[in-house]
Amino acid sequence: MREAGAIGEMTSLALRKRRAGQRLLVGFDGTSPAPEFVRFVREAAPAGFILFARNVEEPAQVRELNRELAALLPASLPPLLSVDQEGGRVQRVKATRWPTLRALGNIDHLPTTAQFARALADEVRALGFNLNFAPCADVDSNPKNPVIGDRSFGPDPGQVVRHVAAFVEAAQARGLVCCAKHFPGHGDTSVDSHLDLPTVERDRPEIERTELPPFAAAVQAGVGMVMTSHVVFPAYDESVPATMSEPILRGLLRGRLGWGGVTISDDLEMKAVRGRYPLDMQLDLASRAGVDLFCISRSLDLCVEAWETLVRLQELDPRHDDAATDAQGRLMALRERFFKEAPPAPPVSLVGDPAHRALAESLRRQGGDPLS
Repeated sequence: MREAGAIGEMTSLALRKRRAGQRLLVGFDGTSPAPEFVRFVREAAPAGFILFARNVEEPAQVRELNRELAALLPASLPPLLSVDQEGGRVQRVKATRWPTLRALGNIDHLPTTAQFARALADEVRALGFNLNFAPCADVDSNPKNPVIGDRSFGPDPGQVVRHVAAFVEAAQARGLVCCAKHFPGHGDTSVDSHLDLPTVERDRPEIERTELPPFAAAVQAGVGMVMTSHVVFPAYDESVPATMSEPILRGLLRGRLGWGGVTISDDLEMKAVRGRYPLDMQLDLASRAGVDLFCISRSLDLCVEAWETLVRLQELDPRHDDAATDAQGRLMALRERFFKEAPPAPPVSLVGDPAHRALAESLRRQGGDPLS
């Protein structure tokens, strides 16, 4: 009987480790992963990877790197291969210099936004990615905002609603998972959450008129994923940013908007949260609030600590077992929806194609976006 109990405990621990790994989306330095990163990936089996400009040399290298990363994980758990390729100043691979989303908002022609989203999605998939952290569903309502600005379709909520829906529907029709960000909105901040913790001092009616409608539109358009913001909204929760807030994520996102898909945190290395809240507090509260995946873009030490913490939380509290099980179910549903019958990825030669360059230049001219 003692031996059977020991085996049961080992099995339970192994299951918790697998579930904890599947709640991480991780990044690294350099154009190829270091041996210690590879060892971690093989042990923890994270849900996927995120690449940045620091990982990029040229398009063929990016596609091969994504292939190598996918090969580190079992075929039964196809990874999320992700990038921030919004257009404008946020695009990690710049073979085609796509315009800002603001340019699309300025043109304000939904078929044009759909054309842009299809072309962008084709390039992202040609690079080997299956998830793009776009579009920004933020409404650019604060002229002093240092981080959103022209990453938003514009300052009018109705305009942002229309273009977010058009973007999501067109890009996902090409087989690319889209992620609407940064819930419930980063547009009315005057602080960059990469550097500090912002607060949005709006009352509930203002938030529900301005910030929420674009996310509701993304949900109704079938967006694959939603990213949380490291922003405090005192109207709903004075104590912690949205990433850790049950009233915001369970109450607004999953409750009011009816979101049943995968919720991912913004990067846990951002200074809005890192060093401000203990990691175990972040993971505990965010898991309870309904975050399924945690993004850690660079630090292997933080990846390891997060994995171990997510295992320990399951051991300490059955509610975290439930949260991990729910997260795994939503992630598997996402894979089933997008990966099971995904169209073949376009050839890498499509990236920077002359027709795409001409489209990008035309959109910049029409949208008054010469510097993107």
